[in-house]
Amino acid sequence: MELVGKLLVAMPAMADPRFEHAVILVCAHSDEGAMGLIINKPVQDLSFAGLLDHLNIPKSAEGREIVVHFGGPVERGRGFVLHSPDYRSTGTTMTIEGGYGMTATLDVLEALAQGAGPDLALLALGYSGWGPGQLEAEIARNDWLTVEPDTALIFSAADGDKWMGALRGMGIDPLSLSATAGRA
Repeated sequence: MELVGKLLVAMPAMADPRFEHAVILVCAHSDEGAMGLIINKPVQDLSFAGLLDHLNIPKSAEGREIVVHFGGPVERGRGFVLHSPDYRSTGTTMTIEGGYGMTATLDVLEALAQGAGPDLALLALGYSGWGPGQLEAEIARNDWLTVEPDTALIFSAADGDKWMGALRGMGIDPLSLSATAGRA
C-alpha cells in the first residue's frame, strides 16, 4: 500500500479527539512507519507573527501571514512547512509525491517573513506518526479513508471545509457516513 502524497480523511467514528475530522497529508511511508501533517486544524492561540517573534525572526512589511496548524501530537514544538515545489532549501526540503515539498528548517520561515519563499505554504507544529504497520491496521479497521490530494483543498480551502471537501471530492456525502465502523 503506497500512501506517500495521499490524504487521510478521518471517519466519523474516530475515537481519538485529536484526529476527529482530521485531514492528513502523508509525507513519508515505509515498512518502518508513516509520518504526515494534519492540514485542517488551526492552532487557536498562536499567530504566524507571534511564532516569528518567539523565534526572533524579523517580519518585513511584505511578510506573509499564514495560519499555524496543529500538525499532530508528535514533537509539537517542531515546525514543518508543507509547500509548493517552487521552493527548495538545500539538502533539507523533502520531496513529497504529488508535487509538494516539506521543509523543517528556519530558512523557509525567514523567507516567508520577508514575503518570499514558496508560492503556497501551510505551517504545522508537530506531526502525526505511526509505527510499523500501525497506519495500515487503522485503514483496515476503517478509521481512515485515503484520497488523492488536491492542491486547492490543501492550501486554499478554509480549514473548516477541508474534511467535507475531501469527502465530497470522492463523491461521498458526509451526512451519509455512519459513526459506527464495520464491514458489509
